[in-house]
Amino acid sequence: MDILLVEDNPGDARLASEAFKEGNIATRLHIVQDGIEALAFLRGEGTGGGSHRRAPDLILLDLNLPRKDGREVLAEIKNDPALRRIPVIVLTTSQAETDISHSYDLHANCYIVKPVDFDRFIEVVKGIESYWSSLVRLPRR
Repeated sequence: MDILLVEDNPGDARLASEAFKEGNIATRLHIVQDGIEALAFLRGEGTGGGSHRRAPDLILLDLNLPRKDGREVLAEIKNDPALRRIPVIVLTTSQAETDISHSYDLHANCYIVKPVDFDRFIEVVKGIESYWSSLVRLPRR
C-alpha cells in the first residue's frame, strides 16, 4: 500500500512512520512537508523522472501546512479528475467544527483529530492502515 503523508511536524511524521513500520501490512510511506510538495509529488513534478503522475493508494493530509494549506490541497486533489478517487484522510490537530464541515464539503473521505498522547497516536495510525488496507476496497490505479 502506497501512502502519501502530508505533514509539516517532523515529530508527527516520525511517529506515523514508526507506526506503519510496526504494522503487519507492507506499506510504502512517502512524506512531504507542505501543500506545494504534496501536489508536486502527485503530479510527478520535480521527481527527476519526467512528469509521471504518482497516485498513492491513500493520502493523510494535515490542514495546517506552510506555503499551501491542506484545505487548498484537498480542493485541488478533489477537482483533478486524475486524483479525485484517491481517498484523503484529514489528520490534523484542529477540532474546529468549521474545519470538519469544510473538509467534508471538499470531499474528504475521513476527518481524524490527531491525538496528543503518543500511544493513542500510534494506535490511530495503525487503525487507519488496517481499515484502509484490509476492509476497504479501493479502485485500481
